[in-house]
Order: sequence, then structure tokens, then C-alpha cells
Amino acid sequence: MKKETVLELQNQAAEYFKKAGITITPEEHKSIEVADFGLNDVYAIGLESIVYVNTERVCAKEMVLLPRQTCPEHMHPPIGSYIGKEETFRCRYGQVYLYVEGEPSAEIQAVIPPNGKEYFTVFHEIILCAGEQYTLLPETKHWFQAGDMGAVISEFSTQCYDEKDIFTDVRIKRIPDITN
Repeated sequence: MKKETVLELQNQAAEYFKKAGITITPEEHKSIEVADFGLNDVYAIGLESIVYVNTERVCAKEMVLLPRQTCPEHMHPPIGSYIGKEETFRCRYGQVYLYVEGEPSAEIQAVIPPNGKEYFTVFHEIILCAGEQYTLLPETKHWFQAGDMGAVISEFSTQCYDEKDIFTDVRIKRIPDITN
């Protein structure tokens, strides 16, 4: 991903934080992570986030999804004696279509990105509007997408090891490559 794309997406994410009433510092603005998951299709499959804290006991972060942007299907595995990440998503702005394991919903609101649609396998839909939240237990396969307005999501979880997430799509690289 090009550095200019990263800067553009950091600016867009900062605007979404403002819409949600979330104030970030200039340092946090510069540290917004832009994840394209190595697929070079960041507007369809991507995520922008700020990590406030990530200790042995707790993690807190803010995430932005642009309109219809999707965080691809993944799960948080156990690592050694760590049982895996438990996380609560709280929608702060917009709508989030969250998909988890369970009885598939008859119809879903998300639009599955064509780039890798075969890697979306769980379709039990949970719709989160501003002020609503949902907790995922460790090892729960899930993916999520913003509605037409985009979305801001606060995540509260146990310790986060993003680099260890297991993605259904074997092409995914969790840590972004940024070029000039």
C-alpha cells in the first residue's frame, strides 16, 4: 500500500472519529493503523484503528470502517496458556453488520466483497447500531462490515495479538506493507 493512501485513509478515519464524538490527539492521528490485509483492495477489505492500550490483561481500541468496508473473516486462537481474545464491539457511529458462527440468517445486509468471496463462511448476522454492543468469545470465527454511512467501533478485549489472528482467507497478511 502506498504511503499517500495510508495518509488519506488516516485523515478519513480521523473525520469518522469526529463524527462519533471521539477526540484523538495529533500523535494518535499519525498512529492510525491502516490495514489492507495484503489484498490491495483497502476500500473493500480493510480497517483503520487506534490502539489505546494493550497489556497482559486488557486491550482497548477504536476502529473505523468506511462505507461497506469489510474486516475479513478470522478468529483469535489460543496461544500457549492464553485462551484467546475475548472482545466486545460497541458501535459508536453508523451501523455494523457482524457475522458469527451459528444458524445462518435467511438474508444478510452485508455485501460480500467479490475479491475472495469464497473465504466468507459464517453468516449468523448481528446488526449493531450506535450504542449497541456484542461480545465474542475466544475462537469465534467472525467478520464484519460497515453500512452505507461507515462505522466507528470501540473494542474492549483481553490482550490482543493481531499478528496471530487466523484468517479464513489464506492470502491475507495481517501486518501492512507500506511503500513510497
